[in-house]
Amino acid sequence: MDRALVVALVVGILQGIFEWLPISSEGNITIALSALGRSPEEAVAFALFLHLGTALSATVYYRGQIREVLALLPRWRPGTAFEGEQALVSFLAIGTLVSGVVGVAAYATLEEVVSALTGGAVVVLVGVLLVVTGAFQRVSTGRVDSPGADPNAVDAVLVGVAQGVAILPGVSRSGMTTGTLLLRGHDAPASFRYSFLLSIPAAVGGGLLASLDTGLGDVTPTAAAVSLAAAFLVGYATIDALIRVVERVSFWAVCVGLGGIAVLGGLLVI
Repeated sequence: MDRALVVALVVGILQGIFEWLPISSEGNITIALSALGRSPEEAVAFALFLHLGTALSATVYYRGQIREVLALLPRWRPGTAFEGEQALVSFLAIGTLVSGVVGVAAYATLEEVVSALTGGAVVVLVGVLLVVTGAFQRVSTGRVDSPGADPNAVDAVLVGVAQGVAILPGVSRSGMTTGTLLLRGHDAPASFRYSFLLSIPAAVGGGLLASLDTGLGDVTPTAAAVSLAAAFLVGYATIDALIRVVERVSFWAVCVGLGGIAVLGGLLVI
């Protein structure tokens, strides 16, 4: 098999696994692609592009709940926006809007920073952000939760900001959003569900933004299709099991460890 297709297949598989773990799939794939010789801009863009595959995985996995949310839209009213079953609709709408605004601003900043750094410096930056993400997850664990509590407007804004910032490689989207919800008193199962439902429009937007703005460099349409297919299939096959694993394993330590390794590796390359 052609080397480019092998690389495309491997990074697609990694995306399908890493997306459900709070260790920043974008950050780790950016590091992997940088190590394989990709420019920082191309590595970040392709890492974001791969989110289109796992966004489809999440859509298929949560299709029943997505249908329920869509069925509630005709009955939505401002006066009862955060009451009962309408609370989730409002949470997803506000969270998506906020994350879009913050994400575009963060992406513009990311472009300037990445274009000014070498490959090794980008890896160091990703490592630092991984450590920060791990530290945030550590703070959010062990909080007293309120099972069954509906999300409110404050939850939606805070999680939207957290998700928007997570367009930066090394900042785990799932780690930041679930951590924010845990800090707000929501239990782990609800936090993961809200987080991944909210991830679908954000992942599609981020993937399209990166591919249309920066492009995929010399990645062929065939290689891109192989990566997306692998990300979707592996993502759909692993999402249920990995979400259960995340509920039981302290991934903050994994995040900090990976970040430390990335910082050391990047410093050796600079």
